Amino acid sequence: MHESKEQSALQLYKRLAVYLKGYWKVFAVAVVSMLIVAATMPLFGYLLKPLINEGFVDKNMQKMSWLPLAIIGLFILRGVFNFINEYCTSYLSSHLVQSMREEMFGKLMKLPSSYFSNNASGRVMSRVLNDANQIADAGFNVITVLAKDGVSVIGLLGLLMYLNWRLTLITFVILPVVAVSVRLVSKRLRRLSHGNQQQMGQMTQVLNESIDGARVIKVYGGQKRETARFSHSAAGVRRNNVKQASASALGTGITQIMASVALAVIIYMAAFEANKEGFSAGDFMSFLTSMIMMFDPIKRMTGVMQSLQRGLAAAESVFGFLDEGEEADGGVLELDNKPGAIEFVNVVHRYPEAERNSLNGISLTVPQGRVIALVGASGCGKTTLANLIPRFFNPTEGEVRISGTDIREYTLESLREQMALVSQDVVLFNDTVAGNIAYGQLSKVTEADIIQAAKAANAWSFIQAMPQGLQTEIGENGLKLSGGQRQRIAIARALLKNAPILILDEATSALDNESERLVQAALENLMQSRTTIVIAHRLSTIEKADNIVVMHEGRIVEQGTHQDLLKRGGRYADLHNLQFDDTPSESVQTAS
Repeated sequence: MHESKEQSALQLYKRLAVYLKGYWKVFAVAVVSMLIVAATMPLFGYLLKPLINEGFVDKNMQKMSWLPLAIIGLFILRGVFNFINEYCTSYLSSHLVQSMREEMFGKLMKLPSSYFSNNASGRVMSRVLNDANQIADAGFNVITVLAKDGVSVIGLLGLLMYLNWRLTLITFVILPVVAVSVRLVSKRLRRLSHGNQQQMGQMTQVLNESIDGARVIKVYGGQKRETARFSHSAAGVRRNNVKQASASALGTGITQIMASVALAVIIYMAAFEANKEGFSAGDFMSFLTSMIMMFDPIKRMTGVMQSLQRGLAAAESVFGFLDEGEEADGGVLELDNKPGAIEFVNVVHRYPEAERNSLNGISLTVPQGRVIALVGASGCGKTTLANLIPRFFNPTEGEVRISGTDIREYTLESLREQMALVSQDVVLFNDTVAGNIAYGQLSKVTEADIIQAAKAANAWSFIQAMPQGLQTEIGENGLKLSGGQRQRIAIARALLKNAPILILDEATSALDNESERLVQAALENLMQSRTTIVIAHRLSTIEKADNIVVMHEGRIVEQGTHQDLLKRGGRYADLHNLQFDDTPSESVQTAS
């Protein structure tokens, strides 16, 4: 993972600046407004000098009449430009976050399957939702504070130098101490922010799993365990936030103590200066007010370090994610809609960090338009072999060919366009029945096409009985449907796609006999004149296959038709006898 690779603040800001292209006019308005607001502070400090000298010392009522109006005008000016600055900054930061989230989601769509195996979904969600939002702090809130308050402090220092340079020099004594404390606090805050991202990811993960697994938690009495997991994650986030707040408060506290010491010394020294000519009551009041007005900007500038480091840590996380390697697509050829035979040529595959190969030298041909079934015990490599065809991952050695060409030479889009997948773990979306059946091609098909696919999948009868028919919302992952209904919606989706290559990954497992009968009939409709790879635990579902491939520990141990393999009395016959001895009711159904 890239998170550990630290990038400098300058590098991060350079990358963030790219997102401002097209918004430079708004940014310019924000900066000008910022500078005008910043300039009003030293101007107010300067106006106090004539106010005290002319009004209170010399009793010049003519000047006293316009000075209060000037002060009101100054604060109206400040208010107007402060609003413009805040609006522009909010506009820019929200666009930045939106652009970043869209780019991250685009990256998410292009990541290889292995990324999702190695990274918790909660952390990925936290990056897109939380980290992208925190970048607004690093991008704009911090810039606003540092630029606006920085200009204010520089302006006030300039005024102080103008009023009395000797007294002003005392303020410079505190700057090295402040700089050191800010640097130390910043390093700690950056470390804590990285830790906070991990803990937020864990908390999101627990929350996500608890929502998805609500029924299992209830049945198995896992409420206490999940509550304890969530409490542990939430406590970690709380502790981290307290540490961040205390580190930030320490930095601010040191700054304020040093500023108060400097102020005390200045007041003491000012008493001596007052005896000299040229340092009037107005000078002293203007000097003292300007000095005090510097406290708030300095406090905000040191206090903003927490936001800055949190934002920079978030930016580091986001850019680390955006720098992840995308799914390799070096293909240039287009696979047409009449692909030839699928061939596995000496295919070896090993998952990263696995102790042994998941596939060991597989050579197999799946003729065009034929049905090939893969059977064997769990973990023998059936699903791995099927997953190589749509290139969810590539073989470690050997080749997978379609129409005699290595599939790596085809573009991923054209390769996957010719395939449909129906798996045991049906994935449905929180959408209508029609939206799920026509997923990915809703704009290309008519309602009549959807109904035809639903009828072929034996799904139309239950769809008609639903409250709004095809327009019925089915809930998250189809929770409002039964297992058999969800399976038939997935088959209807594959039928509507009408792809020439079909992969069925245990599509009828975990169904009751009635649902299996309906699903099996739908699958037979689906398999007609398609090159089909069927992965099955229930051997009753693949007796009609053109070729049954028996796998064991990543190798093909035998293959042939159902009858041939039973006569041979090998591993398939053993699996068949074992399964039908355990489930006599199924053998009766198969025999019928």
